[in-house]
Amino acid sequence: MRDQGEERIQHIRSRFARMVDRAEEQIDLAEAALLIAAEEYPHLDTEGYLGRIGGMAERVKDRVSLELDPVTVIEELNRYLFDEEGFRGNSEDYDDPKNSFLNEVIDRRKGIPITLSILYMEIAWRLDLHLVGVGLPGHFIIKYQSGDREILIDPFHRGALLSEEDCQRTLDQIYKGKMAFHRGLLTSTPKRSILARMLNNLKGSYLRRKNFPGALRVVQRLLIIHPDSPTEVRDRGLIYGKMKQIPLAIADLRHYLDAVEEADDREAITEHLRHLQMHQAVHN
Repeated sequence: MRDQGEERIQHIRSRFARMVDRAEEQIDLAEAALLIAAEEYPHLDTEGYLGRIGGMAERVKDRVSLELDPVTVIEELNRYLFDEEGFRGNSEDYDDPKNSFLNEVIDRRKGIPITLSILYMEIAWRLDLHLVGVGLPGHFIIKYQSGDREILIDPFHRGALLSEEDCQRTLDQIYKGKMAFHRGLLTSTPKRSILARMLNNLKGSYLRRKNFPGALRVVQRLLIIHPDSPTEVRDRGLIYGKMKQIPLAIADLRHYLDAVEEADDREAITEHLRHLQMHQAVHN
């Protein structure tokens, strides 16, 4: 018989699955992000946080006319979020899992690029300012585009307006000059992909902390978004192995090897699978 905690998680996960199954324009990005957090925070008031985001938008709306130039609205939004409310990029503890939970970002006034971008976009959308997410390699920004006009915004750096040269400098800092910027990198990122990227950040953070149950919960939600992903099945198998759930680990790694015949890590996964099978044989 399932305990109440497991039933609660399954209920939240079902809500998340229904959300990401919607058409792109019907996905509520903030609500989906809060449902990700809700598995970790049993008493999370999702509606309360959505109300707080709405309140932030109302406070900015009181200061601007919707007919104003978008740069003026962006400047006022920056002034409110970063100067008055004190939101900032958490550069001193970037890998903290709390940076991936939208409720914590709102409460602590700090986060990583993708969660700050989600908050920024959700406020802007309530101001009828159409922004989209842009998943640069290693960094996440947002973009306003109308006709030939394009404005790039970096919420992690206090809403700084970026040029293409700034984007190249960002890539240089991350990849030591080994990645060249091109216009294709500014393609808008669909909401499901934003959520998957946020979950991948969280998975990495949990794995570096050896929080394997947390990482497993993340992979299970990634498989809701991408149910046919062999990579996520592989990662789930590796995590099951760390948690000593050997039969489940073996099944997932076998599935991965069957699905991806030319996998770059095939030799390593095959060897890992062999060790798991030996462990199972010894303990049976």
